[in-house]
Amino acid sequence: MNQILEVKSVSKSFGNLVANKDISFNVNKGEVLAILGENGAGKTTLMNILFGHYMPDNGEIIFKNQSIKFGNTGNSISLGIGMVHQHFTLADNLTVLENIIIGQNSLFNITLSKKESKEKLNTLIEKFGLPINPDAMVSDLSVSQKQRLEILKTLYQDCELLILDEPTAALTPQETESLFKTVRKMVIEGLSVILISHKLNEVLSISNRIIVLRNGKIAGEKITNHADYKSLASLIVGKEVSYPKKKKNTPKGEFLRAENIFYRTEIDLDVKIKNLNLNLFGGEILGIAGVAGNGQQNLAKLLAGHAKPTDGKIFMEENEVNLFTPKNFMDLGIAYIPEDRNKDGLIGDMSIWENTIMTEIENQNISNKFGFINDTFSKEKAERICEINDVRLQSINQPARLLSGGNVQKLLIGRWLNRNPKIIIACQPTRGLDEGAIAAVHKMLLEARENGNAILIIGEDLDELISLSDKISVIYNGQLSAPLYTDNLDKLKIGMMMSGEGFGND
Repeated sequence: MNQILEVKSVSKSFGNLVANKDISFNVNKGEVLAILGENGAGKTTLMNILFGHYMPDNGEIIFKNQSIKFGNTGNSISLGIGMVHQHFTLADNLTVLENIIIGQNSLFNITLSKKESKEKLNTLIEKFGLPINPDAMVSDLSVSQKQRLEILKTLYQDCELLILDEPTAALTPQETESLFKTVRKMVIEGLSVILISHKLNEVLSISNRIIVLRNGKIAGEKITNHADYKSLASLIVGKEVSYPKKKKNTPKGEFLRAENIFYRTEIDLDVKIKNLNLNLFGGEILGIAGVAGNGQQNLAKLLAGHAKPTDGKIFMEENEVNLFTPKNFMDLGIAYIPEDRNKDGLIGDMSIWENTIMTEIENQNISNKFGFINDTFSKEKAERICEINDVRLQSINQPARLLSGGNVQKLLIGRWLNRNPKIIIACQPTRGLDEGAIAAVHKMLLEARENGNAILIIGEDLDELISLSDKISVIYNGQLSAPLYTDNLDKLKIGMMMSGEGFGND
């Protein structure tokens, strides 16, 4: 293979934080190089240097025998480097074609030939198997169509090296396979791809080589054919990762029942919940699969008492719930682990011990009738919770915002488990965590299941949901399917349901 990119001894620091340290690697023409690493390992910083967003402290990057001018995105693009970010950068009020050419010339330039631009775009659509209507409004596109548009934007600019940052985060299994089919076509045509991902199974299926970053340095490199899930996970974390396995369990009685729930939000953009029925049983995990934005957040808010249904009823152990407040649902035995753990799960500037006992202020050992906190008892309790749940910290007094994502999640789950809840609602419980933290969170949830808790997991990672859940329901446009047992589950069928097949019309 001919080398197209060479990265030489690149380093980058932000104050005392070393993001990249002496990183060197190369990319060959017509190959897929995957870059793995936990949050904070330096992946995004490295790609932003490569794409021209950041200036490195030292080092050199050579692309097609030319040195890249750092801090100049336009230079990187003109050389043939394209990047599709996880969060798209599209103008919703313009058409597909207008989004393609907006960076080329002014839309008001009378010399701009939309006919020639559309012909070139249609050629790329056909060549790489990226079906999309050039005249469609971006606001009307699905997530996967928007991603195709982002890729077409780079190809239109004659990209030869494409950087894909977490490209499958919000895709169904079928959409993921379609994307990988496109990537394979690109490679056949001689393009090179750098893939940033945390989904090891996908990396193993699409890449040629894999580089693992840890603490800003290259921890190892593997030819994909000689790699496996377990060895990659160990390389990412720096030690062997032990994954818990779901054991056979006998469900207990029904803990929660939602009947014919409707929820019309005050914000028009939010997805409405429509005629939703759901049952949660003790000792059982129900997974909710779906592409982001199909009503998952509203479902979680309803079941945690943060919102009241417009219509329908919720029962806890056959007793109808009439007071919809977070406090009442906590008292009924419901624990809520929100999707945004840093925004909704804790107060970052408060100490770890304060965050740990935040839900326990009615405990007379923690707070007296005048509202004064017993610091000594509270800190001891917080230390026990952190020790039991392996929350790794420097001091119980440090601000909670200094914890890593995995330790924040273990703190939140541990805090709730200390209350002995009956039901746990966990939204995206392992999003953005490294493999070691993922294994730890899985262990906590499966142990809670074995202890008789009813657990609802809302997630986008279908492989994870299948491995943890006893049953899976699919949510699409605010509607929830009947649950399917995960034993011998047809993954493609679930993927089709995530795309809307099998759901009634509005």
